[in-house]
Order: sequence, then structure tokens, then C-alpha cells
Amino acid sequence: MVRKTKEEAEITRLHIIDAARRVFLQCGVSHTSLEKIAAAAGVTRGAVYWHFRNKSELFFAMREDAILPFVDRVVFDADDEEALAGIETALLEIFRVLADEQKTRETLEIVSFKCEYVDELTPLMGCSAGQQAFLDDLTRAYARAAARGLLRPGATPEVLATDTFMFVGGLVKHWLEGGPESPFRQGAEEMVRAHVALRRA
Repeated sequence: MVRKTKEEAEITRLHIIDAARRVFLQCGVSHTSLEKIAAAAGVTRGAVYWHFRNKSELFFAMREDAILPFVDRVVFDADDEEALAGIETALLEIFRVLADEQKTRETLEIVSFKCEYVDELTPLMGCSAGQQAFLDDLTRAYARAAARGLLRPGATPEVLATDTFMFVGGLVKHWLEGGPESPFRQGAEEMVRAHVALRRA
């Protein structure tokens, strides 16, 4: 019986997160109250508070829930003999995740366009743990490419990784903002391939 209760509680928690995503996307984070989220989820405000202390905790839970597809799918293959091909594959997978995973796409729209980074959301202004891990993975992948003599001269793995990190962040925002017919969405794969090609020796 206890196990069933825990399972039901987790289902309710995920249902609240999904409702929060819908309301944040429609109203923006600053104009969303826990009452609105509770109504959208079909639960009481007390049920929301049972799972989340406040709106910011719910916001962070929503963001973490949406990051999982990236963690599972965007992988830099350490065994790839042609390290730059591994980087290209990982970068392309980012945009495939965005195309495939609606909740991930919607969450990034919220984080990018529907949120004011003030008060309790100020910590989001920095590099998140997931973003830092991605940057570290990029740096290691470029270091493997450098060790194999694959990089153009005059560029360090650290600089190239930071440049790619910024390129991907900007392209993701334009991909999200422009809609299905946007040249940034239509041409994302070509842009990624060109970006990686410019790094080749």
C-alpha cells in the first residue's frame, strides 16, 4: 500500500511539472502563480506545496526534467578515432532532441524567452551544472582531436570548446525563436557541419 502511495505521489508530481510547463509557456514565469499551476494540474494548491516549497523550486524541477534527453542522447564518443566527427555527431543530436522532445523544446523556450532572471531565479544567470558538463566534454573532445593532429593550427581545445559552446547556445535560441520555417531551423544541420569543418586541420 505504501509503495502504491509513493508511485501515485510521483505521478502527481510529474503531472504538476507538466502543468507548470504549460502555464509558464502561456503566461511567462513572473505572471504564473502556484494557484494557476494547481488549477491547470487539477489539484489543490496544498498538493502543489506538498511537492514543491515554492515556484522557483518547481521551475528548477521542470528544467531538470527536460534536460534528461540531452544527458541520455548527446554523448561525445571517447573511442571515436576521428574525434571531430564525434563532436559533430553530438552537436547534431542536440537539434534532433529539440525536434523530437516537445517538453524539452518547450522548457528551453521558457528558459530563453519567458523568464526574468531576478530574485530567486538569479542563479540561472550562471552556467548550470549541465552546461558546464557539456563544456567540459567539448574541451576533452577537442583535446583528443588536437592529440591526433586534427585541429587547425593556432587554436587551443579550450578556446575552440568555448567558441562551440557559444555557437550552439546562440543557434539553439534562434532555432527556438524562428519556428519551423526559420532558416536557423531549416539550416541547423548544415551550420553545425560547417562549424566543425572550420576547425579541421
